[in-house]
Amino acid sequence: MALQKLLFIFGTRPEAIKMAPLITQLRQRPDRFEVQVCVTAQHREMLDQVLKLFDLRPEYDLDLMTAGQDLTDLTCRILTGLKPVLAKSRPHRVLVHGDTTTTLGASLAAFYAKIPVAHVEAGLRTGDRYAPWPEEMNRKITTAIADLHFAPTERARQSLLAENVPDSQIHVTGNTVIDALLAVVGKVRIDAGMRDLLGQQFNALDSEKKLVLVTGHRRENFGVGLENICQGLLRVMERFPDTEIVYPVHRNPSVQNTIFQFLGNASEEVRGRLHLIDPLDYLPFVYLMERSHFIITDSGGVQEEGPSLGKPVLVTREISERPEAVAAGTVRLVGTDATRLFDDCERLMTDPDFYSSMSQAHNPYGDGRASERISDILREVTFQ
Repeated sequence: MALQKLLFIFGTRPEAIKMAPLITQLRQRPDRFEVQVCVTAQHREMLDQVLKLFDLRPEYDLDLMTAGQDLTDLTCRILTGLKPVLAKSRPHRVLVHGDTTTTLGASLAAFYAKIPVAHVEAGLRTGDRYAPWPEEMNRKITTAIADLHFAPTERARQSLLAENVPDSQIHVTGNTVIDALLAVVGKVRIDAGMRDLLGQQFNALDSEKKLVLVTGHRRENFGVGLENICQGLLRVMERFPDTEIVYPVHRNPSVQNTIFQFLGNASEEVRGRLHLIDPLDYLPFVYLMERSHFIITDSGGVQEEGPSLGKPVLVTREISERPEAVAAGTVRLVGTDATRLFDDCERLMTDPDFYSSMSQAHNPYGDGRASERISDILREVTFQ
Protein backbone atom coordinates (compact mmCIF):
# COMPACT_ATOMS: atom_id res chain seq x y z
CA MET A 1 0.00 0.00 0.00
CA ALA A 2 1.32 3.47 -0.91
CA LEU A 3 2.59 5.73 1.83
CA GLN A 4 0.24 8.43 3.07
CA LYS A 5 2.20 11.69 3.36
CA LEU A 6 1.11 13.75 6.36
CA LEU A 7 2.21 17.27 7.25
CA PHE A 8 1.68 18.42 10.84
CA ILE A 9 1.54 22.19 11.26
CA PHE A 10 1.60 23.85 14.69
CA GLY A 11 3.16 26.83 16.41
CA THR A 12 2.64 26.91 20.18
CA ARG A 13 3.69 24.84 23.16
CA PRO A 14 0.23 23.36 23.85
CA GLU A 15 -0.11 22.26 20.22
CA ALA A 16 3.33 20.65 20.29
CA ILE A 17 2.55 18.78 23.52
CA LYS A 18 -0.70 17.42 22.12
CA MET A 19 0.66 16.58 18.66
CA ALA A 20 3.90 14.95 19.86
CA PRO A 21 2.42 11.58 20.91
CA LEU A 22 0.48 11.33 17.65
CA ILE A 23 3.56 12.10 15.56
CA THR A 24 5.49 9.48 17.52
CA GLN A 25 2.72 6.94 17.04
CA LEU A 26 2.51 7.51 13.27
CA ARG A 27 6.28 7.35 12.82
CA GLN A 28 6.16 3.86 14.30
CA ARG A 29 4.32 2.82 11.12
CA PRO A 30 6.80 3.79 8.37
CA ASP A 31 5.23 1.24 6.05
CA ARG A 32 2.02 3.32 6.02
CA PHE A 33 2.92 6.95 6.82
CA GLU A 34 5.50 9.50 5.83
CA VAL A 35 5.33 12.20 8.50
CA GLN A 36 6.70 15.71 8.25
CA VAL A 37 6.44 18.60 10.71
CA CYS A 38 6.21 22.32 10.06
CA VAL A 39 6.29 24.81 12.94
CA THR A 40 5.31 28.45 12.65
CA ALA A 41 6.91 29.21 16.04
CA GLN A 42 4.33 31.79 16.99
CA HIS A 43 5.63 30.95 20.51
CA ARG A 44 9.34 30.44 19.85
CA GLU A 45 11.01 29.67 23.17
CA MET A 46 8.14 27.80 24.76
CA LEU A 47 7.67 25.72 21.61
CA ASP A 48 11.36 24.77 21.45
CA GLN A 49 11.22 23.38 24.99
CA VAL A 50 8.61 20.84 23.96
CA LEU A 51 10.30 19.94 20.69
CA LYS A 52 13.40 19.05 22.68
CA LEU A 53 11.51 17.09 25.33
CA PHE A 54 9.73 14.91 22.75
CA ASP A 55 12.73 14.79 20.37
CA LEU A 56 10.87 16.40 17.47
CA ARG A 57 12.92 17.92 14.63
CA PRO A 58 10.74 19.93 12.25
CA GLU A 59 11.41 19.64 8.54
CA TYR A 60 10.14 23.22 8.16
CA ASP A 61 10.50 26.10 10.64
CA LEU A 62 8.91 29.40 9.66
CA ASP A 63 10.20 31.18 12.81
CA LEU A 64 7.44 33.78 12.65
CA MET A 65 7.55 35.13 16.19
CA THR A 66 8.21 38.87 16.35
CA ALA A 67 7.69 41.34 19.17
CA GLY A 68 4.39 43.15 19.22
CA GLN A 69 2.75 41.38 16.30
CA ASP A 70 -1.04 41.36 16.33
CA LEU A 71 -3.41 38.67 15.09
CA THR A 72 -3.73 40.20 11.64
CA ASP A 73 0.04 40.37 11.16
CA LEU A 74 0.53 36.82 12.41
CA THR A 75 -2.26 35.35 10.28
CA CYS A 76 -0.92 37.01 7.14
CA ARG A 77 2.62 35.79 7.82
CA ILE A 78 1.41 32.24 8.43
CA LEU A 79 -0.48 32.18 5.13
CA THR A 80 2.41 33.54 3.08
CA GLY A 81 4.95 31.40 4.93
CA LEU A 82 3.05 28.17 4.39
CA LYS A 83 2.43 28.63 0.66
CA PRO A 84 5.94 27.49 -0.43
CA VAL A 85 6.04 24.80 2.29
CA LEU A 86 2.87 23.17 0.98
CA ALA A 87 4.13 23.43 -2.61
CA LYS A 88 7.38 21.68 -1.67
CA SER A 89 6.03 19.09 0.76
CA ARG A 90 2.95 18.17 -1.32
CA PRO A 91 1.29 16.23 1.51
CA HIS A 92 -1.80 14.11 1.06
CA ARG A 93 -3.20 15.66 4.23
CA VAL A 94 -2.44 18.47 6.67
CA LEU A 95 -3.05 17.91 10.39
CA VAL A 96 -3.77 20.84 12.71
CA HIS A 97 -4.67 21.03 16.35
CA GLY A 98 -7.14 22.91 18.47
CA ASP A 99 -7.73 26.62 18.19
CA THR A 100 -4.61 28.70 17.67
CA THR A 101 -3.92 31.32 15.02
CA THR A 102 -1.53 28.79 13.46
CA THR A 103 -4.42 26.31 13.23
CA LEU A 104 -6.60 28.87 11.50
CA GLY A 105 -3.86 29.97 9.10
CA ALA A 106 -2.69 26.45 8.31
CA SER A 107 -6.22 25.25 7.59
CA LEU A 108 -6.86 28.16 5.26
CA ALA A 109 -3.49 27.72 3.50
CA ALA A 110 -4.23 24.02 2.97
CA PHE A 111 -7.69 24.86 1.64
CA TYR A 112 -6.21 27.29 -0.87
CA ALA A 113 -3.85 24.52 -1.99
CA LYS A 114 -6.77 22.03 -2.14
CA ILE A 115 -5.16 19.77 0.47
CA PRO A 116 -7.50 17.92 2.89
CA VAL A 117 -7.29 18.91 6.56
CA ALA A 118 -7.64 16.73 9.65
CA HIS A 119 -8.48 18.56 12.88
CA VAL A 120 -7.22 17.07 16.14
CA GLU A 121 -9.21 18.15 19.24
CA ALA A 122 -12.20 19.16 17.14
CA GLY A 123 -15.64 20.23 18.31
CA LEU A 124 -14.89 22.21 21.47
CA ARG A 125 -17.33 25.09 21.80
CA THR A 126 -18.48 27.74 24.27
CA GLY A 127 -21.15 29.23 21.99
CA ASP A 128 -19.67 32.71 22.46
CA ARG A 129 -17.52 33.84 19.55
CA TYR A 130 -15.60 36.22 21.82
CA ALA A 131 -14.86 33.78 24.66
CA PRO A 132 -12.25 32.51 24.38
CA TRP A 133 -11.09 35.07 21.84
CA PRO A 134 -9.99 34.45 19.12
CA GLU A 135 -9.93 30.71 19.80
CA GLU A 136 -13.67 30.04 19.52
CA MET A 137 -13.85 31.41 16.00
CA ASN A 138 -10.55 29.76 15.03
CA ARG A 139 -12.12 26.39 15.85
CA LYS A 140 -15.33 27.08 13.95
CA ILE A 141 -13.52 28.15 10.80
CA THR A 142 -11.22 25.13 11.00
CA THR A 143 -14.28 22.90 11.32
CA ALA A 144 -15.71 24.38 8.13
CA ILE A 145 -12.49 23.56 6.26
CA ALA A 146 -11.60 20.13 7.69
CA ASP A 147 -12.99 16.88 6.34
CA LEU A 148 -11.75 14.70 9.21
CA HIS A 149 -12.56 15.63 12.80
CA PHE A 150 -10.99 13.92 15.83
CA ALA A 151 -13.29 14.86 18.69
CA PRO A 152 -12.00 14.25 22.23
CA THR A 153 -15.44 13.56 23.74
CA GLU A 154 -18.98 12.63 22.78
CA ARG A 155 -20.08 16.14 23.68
CA ALA A 156 -17.62 17.56 21.16
CA ARG A 157 -19.02 15.15 18.59
CA GLN A 158 -22.54 16.39 19.27
CA SER A 159 -21.38 19.99 18.79
CA LEU A 160 -20.00 19.09 15.38
CA LEU A 161 -23.18 17.26 14.39
CA ALA A 162 -25.19 20.34 15.42
CA GLU A 163 -23.14 22.31 12.85
CA ASN A 164 -24.02 19.79 10.14
CA VAL A 165 -20.65 18.06 10.01
CA PRO A 166 -21.27 14.61 8.49
CA ASP A 167 -21.23 11.88 11.12
CA SER A 168 -18.90 9.78 8.93
CA GLN A 169 -16.20 12.47 9.25
CA ILE A 170 -16.25 12.55 13.08
CA HIS A 171 -14.32 10.17 15.32
CA VAL A 172 -14.36 10.28 19.14
CA THR A 173 -10.82 9.44 20.24
CA GLY A 174 -10.10 11.00 23.62
CA ASN A 175 -7.59 13.82 23.93
CA THR A 176 -3.95 13.36 22.95
CA VAL A 177 -2.89 15.65 25.82
CA ILE A 178 -3.58 12.75 28.18
CA ASP A 179 -1.25 10.57 26.10
CA ALA A 180 1.50 13.19 26.44
CA LEU A 181 0.88 13.77 30.13
CA LEU A 182 0.97 10.10 31.07
CA ALA A 183 4.16 9.58 29.06
CA VAL A 184 5.92 12.42 30.89
CA VAL A 185 4.59 11.37 34.30
CA GLY A 186 5.86 7.86 33.60
CA LYS A 187 9.33 9.21 32.85
CA VAL A 188 9.44 11.15 36.10
CA ARG A 189 8.17 8.27 38.23
CA ILE A 190 10.70 5.73 37.00
CA ASP A 191 13.73 8.02 36.84
CA ALA A 192 15.02 8.84 40.33
CA GLY A 193 17.74 11.09 38.94
CA MET A 194 15.18 13.14 37.05
CA ARG A 195 13.06 13.49 40.19
CA ASP A 196 16.09 14.67 42.15
CA LEU A 197 16.93 17.29 39.53
CA LEU A 198 13.36 18.56 39.49
CA GLY A 199 13.34 18.70 43.28
CA GLN A 200 16.54 20.76 43.23
CA GLN A 201 14.98 23.14 40.70
CA PHE A 202 12.26 23.91 43.24
CA ASN A 203 14.26 23.60 46.45
CA ALA A 204 12.92 26.98 47.61
CA LEU A 205 9.51 25.39 48.15
CA ASP A 206 8.55 24.22 51.62
CA SER A 207 7.35 20.61 51.53
CA GLU A 208 5.38 21.23 54.74
CA LYS A 209 3.17 23.81 53.05
CA LYS A 210 0.31 23.25 50.61
CA LEU A 211 1.23 24.23 47.08
CA VAL A 212 -1.19 26.07 44.80
CA LEU A 213 -0.11 26.23 41.15
CA VAL A 214 -1.41 29.22 39.16
CA THR A 215 -1.31 30.06 35.45
CA GLY A 216 -3.03 32.79 33.46
CA HIS A 217 -2.69 34.19 29.97
CA ARG A 218 -6.12 34.54 28.30
CA ARG A 219 -6.60 37.79 26.40
CA GLU A 220 -10.15 38.24 27.69
CA ASN A 221 -8.76 38.45 31.26
CA PHE A 222 -6.23 41.20 30.54
CA GLY A 223 -6.61 44.29 32.69
CA VAL A 224 -9.34 44.27 35.34
CA GLY A 225 -9.81 40.51 35.18
CA LEU A 226 -6.18 39.78 36.04
CA GLU A 227 -6.23 42.46 38.72
CA ASN A 228 -9.20 40.77 40.39
CA ILE A 229 -7.49 37.38 40.22
CA CYS A 230 -4.45 38.88 41.93
CA GLN A 231 -6.66 40.29 44.70
CA GLY A 232 -8.17 36.85 45.24
CA LEU A 233 -4.74 35.21 45.41
CA LEU A 234 -3.54 37.74 47.98
CA ARG A 235 -6.58 36.98 50.16
CA VAL A 236 -5.78 33.27 49.96
CA MET A 237 -2.16 33.88 50.99
CA GLU A 238 -3.18 36.09 53.91
CA ARG A 239 -5.86 33.64 55.11
CA PHE A 240 -3.68 30.50 54.87
CA PRO A 241 -0.11 31.01 56.09
CA ASP A 242 0.59 27.31 55.49
CA THR A 243 0.21 27.85 51.73
CA GLU A 244 2.65 28.65 48.95
CA ILE A 245 1.78 29.78 45.45
CA VAL A 246 3.89 29.14 42.37
CA TYR A 247 2.91 31.32 39.43
CA PRO A 248 4.87 30.87 36.17
CA VAL A 249 4.17 34.27 34.61
CA HIS A 250 3.45 34.33 30.88
CA ARG A 251 5.84 36.50 28.87
CA ASN A 252 3.09 38.64 27.36
CA PRO A 253 3.72 42.19 28.68
CA SER A 254 -0.02 42.64 29.33
CA VAL A 255 0.20 39.73 31.78
CA GLN A 256 3.55 40.56 33.33
CA ASN A 257 2.79 44.22 34.00
CA THR A 258 -0.37 43.40 35.95
CA ILE A 259 0.98 40.40 37.86
CA PHE A 260 4.19 42.03 39.03
CA GLN A 261 2.43 45.28 39.89
CA PHE A 262 -0.28 43.71 42.05
CA LEU A 263 1.47 40.66 43.52
CA GLY A 264 4.90 42.23 43.74
CA ASN A 265 3.56 44.74 46.28
CA ALA A 266 2.38 42.09 48.75
CA SER A 267 3.63 42.14 52.33
CA GLU A 268 7.11 40.77 52.96
CA GLU A 269 5.70 37.67 54.70
CA VAL A 270 3.38 36.88 51.77
CA ARG A 271 6.11 37.51 49.20
CA GLY A 272 8.19 34.85 50.93
CA ARG A 273 5.52 32.28 50.02
CA LEU A 274 4.66 33.70 46.61
CA HIS A 275 6.93 32.49 43.82
CA LEU A 276 6.57 34.47 40.58
CA ILE A 277 8.78 32.60 38.17
CA ASP A 278 9.56 32.43 34.45
CA PRO A 279 7.43 30.18 32.24
CA LEU A 280 8.36 26.54 32.73
CA ASP A 281 9.31 23.73 30.42
CA TYR A 282 6.61 21.08 30.22
CA LEU A 283 8.51 18.54 32.34
CA PRO A 284 8.91 20.75 35.44
CA PHE A 285 5.36 22.02 34.96
CA VAL A 286 4.04 18.45 35.13
CA TYR A 287 6.19 17.92 38.23
CA LEU A 288 4.55 20.94 39.90
CA MET A 289 1.07 19.79 38.88
CA GLU A 290 1.73 16.46 40.58
CA ARG A 291 3.10 18.22 43.67
CA SER A 292 0.29 20.78 43.94
CA HIS A 293 -2.71 20.66 46.26
CA PHE A 294 -4.88 22.23 43.58
CA ILE A 295 -4.53 24.38 40.47
CA ILE A 296 -5.89 27.79 39.43
CA THR A 297 -5.78 28.44 35.69
CA ASP A 298 -7.41 29.89 32.61
CA SER A 299 -5.70 27.31 30.40
CA GLY A 300 -7.72 24.85 28.38
CA GLY A 301 -5.12 22.09 28.51
CA VAL A 302 -4.67 22.27 32.27
CA GLN A 303 -8.42 21.67 32.65
CA GLU A 304 -7.71 18.26 31.09
CA GLU A 305 -4.32 17.54 32.66
CA GLY A 306 -5.12 18.43 36.28
CA PRO A 307 -7.99 15.93 36.65
CA SER A 308 -5.80 13.19 35.18
CA LEU A 309 -3.48 13.72 38.15
CA GLY A 310 -6.33 13.91 40.66
CA LYS A 311 -5.94 17.66 41.16
CA PRO A 312 -8.96 19.97 41.56
CA VAL A 313 -8.89 22.81 39.04
CA LEU A 314 -10.41 26.28 39.51
CA VAL A 315 -10.83 27.99 36.15
CA THR A 316 -10.66 31.79 36.03
CA ARG A 317 -13.11 32.03 33.15
CA GLU A 318 -16.87 32.54 32.98
CA ILE A 319 -17.37 29.91 30.30
CA SER A 320 -15.34 26.94 29.11
CA GLU A 321 -15.15 25.08 25.83
CA ARG A 322 -14.48 22.01 27.99
CA PRO A 323 -17.82 21.66 29.84
CA GLU A 324 -17.28 17.93 30.32
CA ALA A 325 -14.86 18.62 33.16
CA VAL A 326 -17.32 21.00 34.81
CA ALA A 327 -20.10 18.41 34.52
CA ALA A 328 -17.81 15.69 35.90
CA GLY A 329 -16.96 17.86 38.93
CA THR A 330 -13.20 17.95 38.34
CA VAL A 331 -13.29 21.63 37.38
CA ARG A 332 -15.13 24.67 38.75
CA LEU A 333 -15.57 27.95 36.92
CA VAL A 334 -14.80 30.88 39.23
CA GLY A 335 -14.44 33.65 36.67
CA THR A 336 -12.35 36.69 37.57
CA ASP A 337 -14.29 37.65 40.68
CA ALA A 338 -11.90 37.84 43.63
CA THR A 339 -14.53 36.70 46.13
CA ARG A 340 -15.62 33.68 44.11
CA LEU A 341 -12.01 32.67 43.65
CA PHE A 342 -11.24 33.05 47.35
CA ASP A 343 -14.38 31.21 48.47
CA ASP A 344 -13.62 28.11 46.38
CA CYS A 345 -9.97 28.15 47.46
CA GLU A 346 -11.09 28.33 51.07
CA ARG A 347 -13.42 25.35 50.58
CA LEU A 348 -10.63 23.30 49.02
CA MET A 349 -8.39 24.19 51.97
CA THR A 350 -10.88 23.52 54.75
CA ASP A 351 -13.50 21.03 53.51
CA PRO A 352 -12.04 17.51 52.93
CA ASP A 353 -15.29 16.24 51.43
CA PHE A 354 -15.38 19.05 48.89
CA TYR A 355 -11.74 18.46 48.01
CA SER A 356 -12.33 14.74 47.63
CA SER A 357 -15.37 15.27 45.42
CA MET A 358 -13.20 17.18 42.94
CA SER A 359 -9.99 15.19 43.16
CA GLN A 360 -11.63 11.77 42.79
CA ALA A 361 -14.15 12.65 40.09
CA HIS A 362 -14.02 10.86 36.74
CA ASN A 363 -11.78 12.45 34.11
CA PRO A 364 -13.77 12.62 30.85
CA TYR A 365 -10.83 13.22 28.52
CA GLY A 366 -9.51 9.77 27.84
CA ASP A 367 -7.28 6.89 28.79
CA GLY A 368 -3.99 7.78 27.09
CA ARG A 369 -4.72 5.92 23.85
CA ALA A 370 -6.06 8.74 21.69
CA SER A 371 -2.99 8.78 19.43
CA GLU A 372 -3.32 5.07 18.80
CA ARG A 373 -6.97 5.49 17.82
CA ILE A 374 -6.24 8.40 15.48
CA SER A 375 -3.42 6.43 13.86
CA ASP A 376 -5.73 3.50 13.24
CA ILE A 377 -8.33 5.80 11.65
CA LEU A 378 -5.79 7.52 9.41
CA ARG A 379 -4.51 4.16 8.25
CA GLU A 380 -7.90 3.45 6.73
CA VAL A 381 -8.28 6.84 5.04
CA THR A 382 -8.06 6.84 1.25
CA PHE A 383 -6.28 9.66 -0.55
CA GLN A 384 -5.66 10.89 -4.04
